[in-house]
Amino acid sequence: MFSRLHRSQKGFTLIELMIVVVIIGILAAMAIPRFMTASTKSKQSEAKQILKQVYVMEQAYFQENGAYSANLATIGVSVMAQARYAYTVVVNGAAFTATANAADPGIDDDATADTWTIDQTGLLTNTVNDVTG
Repeated sequence: MFSRLHRSQKGFTLIELMIVVVIIGILAAMAIPRFMTASTKSKQSEAKQILKQVYVMEQAYFQENGAYSANLATIGVSVMAQARYAYTVVVNGAAFTATANAADPGIDDDATADTWTIDQTGLLTNTVNDVTG
């Protein structure tokens, strides 16, 4: 009678549950790094967009005034207070370089500070990449 009662019970064995947990762990180990990379790349879009705006506004300012401006407010670029990057413009004669530096601790919480630059030619460069750093 005991063996007949035992066979009618339904459920999972401990081995089956452990296999499921291991499979979920393997899937998570593969998915989490990819998610973090995608998340970091999406945060970099802030720097790209604002630096492109700086480039366009610097070109317009240069056409009107014959020189570039080192002041973002002067060229009409405003950066929100909660921005992930700090923006600076350095003017050297008939050239400028605008830089976006990720605030500490970077955009993915490590020691590498993501850095983007754009110059008067419109060349956008990722000088320090926090995605791979």
